[in-house]
Amino acid sequence: MSILTLMQIDVISDTICPWCYIGKRRLERAIRMRPQIEFDVRWRPFQLDPTTPVEGIDRKTYIERKFGSSENIKPIQTALLQAGEAEGLVFAFDKISNTPNTINSHRLIRWSHSMGVQDKVVELLFKSYFIDGADIGKIDVLMRIGAEAGMDDELVEELLNSDADLEKVRHEDTMARKIGINGVPTYLIGGKVLVNGAQDAEHLVHVIDRVASESEGALATA
Repeated sequence: MSILTLMQIDVISDTICPWCYIGKRRLERAIRMRPQIEFDVRWRPFQLDPTTPVEGIDRKTYIERKFGSSENIKPIQTALLQAGEAEGLVFAFDKISNTPNTINSHRLIRWSHSMGVQDKVVELLFKSYFIDGADIGKIDVLMRIGAEAGMDDELVEELLNSDADLEKVRHEDTMARKIGINGVPTYLIGGKVLVNGAQDAEHLVHVIDRVASESEGALATA
């Protein structure tokens, strides 16, 4: 099958969304299923709760405010643990003591793209939060993640302590909502098709093939 050699996939996600971590693994699997295509994956910001205080909120308080009680979240966490395990992820929800405001983590992701380490930064953010229980709202944690990914930690610290790109990240979040995105992960594949939710790799490949075929058809008749 002849298909495009380059395809951009925009992933709208939040760094405290467990389904986004699962979705990342499923997208990676889909990409491996199409080795003949070069993919340009770009991570876009979406804040599940932009009203979270800058210092974050106690995890138990957050869960009770959102779900009513800690008991109500247990079936959800069970489903997440099972889905995560199928993708090689072992969520450690019990290690998470604080739910952070994610604006700074999204700024870090934005800067990491120009340095060619965006995927690594996104992976480390998810791992730090969901596996290690780190507070990814704290500047020192974000500096460590940036440095581990190959970014200049002093520059990251300087940028995080400024208002650099705050409005740009908020604007992207706002635009996502304006086009109807109200949950994550959401994938924009080839600039043409929106896929909502952490879909299976097979479904993502089906959409990738359809977009590639349609794009090829358009090129052939141009």
